[in-house]
Amino acid sequence: MELRDIEIFLVLAEELHFGRTAQRLHVSQARVSQAIKKQERRIGAELFTRTSRTVRLMEVGRQFRDDLQPVYAGLHDSLERARLAARGITAQLRVSLLPFNLVDLHPYWKVFRTRYPQWGLRIRQATFTDVFGQLRSGAMDVVVAWLPVEEPDLTVGPVLCTDSRILAVAAGHRLAERESVPLELLADFPHGTALDVPDYWEDSYLPFHTPRGRPIERIESAASDNADELIGHVGMGDIVHTFPGHVTRYWGMTNIRWIPLPDMGTLRFALVWRTEAENDLVRALAATVRDLGVLRF
Repeated sequence: MELRDIEIFLVLAEELHFGRTAQRLHVSQARVSQAIKKQERRIGAELFTRTSRTVRLMEVGRQFRDDLQPVYAGLHDSLERARLAARGITAQLRVSLLPFNLVDLHPYWKVFRTRYPQWGLRIRQATFTDVFGQLRSGAMDVVVAWLPVEEPDLTVGPVLCTDSRILAVAAGHRLAERESVPLELLADFPHGTALDVPDYWEDSYLPFHTPRGRPIERIESAASDNADELIGHVGMGDIVHTFPGHVTRYWGMTNIRWIPLPDMGTLRFALVWRTEAENDLVRALAATVRDLGVLRF
């Protein structure tokens, strides 16, 4: 079986949607269908059930996915190490970012690469789902996350940046023309939410209650695992939602209004890693951040 066909199967098993799978892998839907049909002919059973509306894994497909995932991950890692070795890079540090200001944080990455040319540095935007699971599974070495992080198996490193808070609303929303919004008023409107994150951590980003004890509602229909999806719900008027202030420099959307939230404290973003996985690369990045100091927005 070709490596690409394995990748197509695993992504489809995750997305359960032929169109999204094709888009994610930059192939045609016909290529996805062809790869799956070829695998099903080899195995002699259907891996997925398909209707005009849904795609679901069959039991055989679930077993095939569970067997293939570690094999594919190991092979992919081996190929990546070989590519890095060919460039004289002996190891790679994988960093996942929750803040959106990748450009603002470039000084840290640039200095790290200058100091340690023998090591690679791969930066990715994080999804909002099971953020700390990325560290525990070994998919990422470091996550840049807002504080506090109170996980017994994780180490909190130096702070990279701090930022004020703003509220995003649709352009036609009744809050859109306000100069600021008090925290108490957030209880009057539904908000989005993330999946599989600790309650204390979500509460530190957006409290579950106002200062007077009124609940701040989250709606499951606006649960999102990425920023584009979340801001899409805001633009449609489904929700209002809080963000760090730096997003206004990266999202120039005519259908969104950004309103200061003076009652909310600043967000602090820091390096976080799994304590047992700490190594020279992680310590070197932490030292780089400490040397350059905290960025304030």
